[in-house]
Amino acid sequence: MEREVITLLSLREIDKMRQAGHLAAKLLHHLSSLVQPGVSTLKLNDEAEQWTQAHGAKSAPLGYKGYPKSICTSVNEVVCHGIPNAKQILKDGDIINIDVTVILDGYHGDTSRMFFVGEPSPIARKLVEVTDECRRRGIAAVKPGAKIGDIGAAIQEYAEAHGFSVVQDFVGHGISKVFHTAPQIPHYGKAGTGRRLRPGMVFTIEPMINEGTWEVKVLADKWTAVTLDRKLSAQCEHTLAVTETGVEILTPYPGEDIS
Repeated sequence: MEREVITLLSLREIDKMRQAGHLAAKLLHHLSSLVQPGVSTLKLNDEAEQWTQAHGAKSAPLGYKGYPKSICTSVNEVVCHGIPNAKQILKDGDIINIDVTVILDGYHGDTSRMFFVGEPSPIARKLVEVTDECRRRGIAAVKPGAKIGDIGAAIQEYAEAHGFSVVQDFVGHGISKVFHTAPQIPHYGKAGTGRRLRPGMVFTIEPMINEGTWEVKVLADKWTAVTLDRKLSAQCEHTLAVTETGVEILTPYPGEDIS
């Protein structure tokens, strides 16, 4: 099988990615105040589109391979690619992943995180906390000379140790001027395997962790992926750059260390 061609970005290109990434993080933070019972996922989408345009950027998902909206809103058992709509009203106890990608000056900033709507159940809270720690452990495995398999192994070990499973159908991906490119970054696997990480590589880590089975089903809309057993799913995502000394988070959450 032919090896994927991985493009290494220059410092100038990484700076462009940093600007796009920081804008995406600010958008996600802006939307956080709207996440409350009684709000429709369409309202989140429309606010995101308006905010993105006002900041001189474009919403990458809108029209991408026919995707009809500007963001993804994945509630409860939805693993990823949930389509915002007026009939889906957030209610107390829901958990929601909001996934945003902006294009600024031609470069993509891609990030997502989980939000609680009102008061979550104990299992929902635990799932989200474990998923967030999986994200951190995956990022901590990134450094020059490490292998892609080190990332997935760190995530899988922690998730399974807490009784959860790792989705295998969707993976992280390279990103730059192109939305999805090489390399693919599985969130499961064996340490010491896969391509070696090099400075200039830019990609996402976006573990999707399920309460029950790791298996998923894509609904008739050809986008919305749900857990096969309809139990809860959670996801957190950052865009990262491999540096000479380690890793930089290009989409830092507010207050998060960006290096």
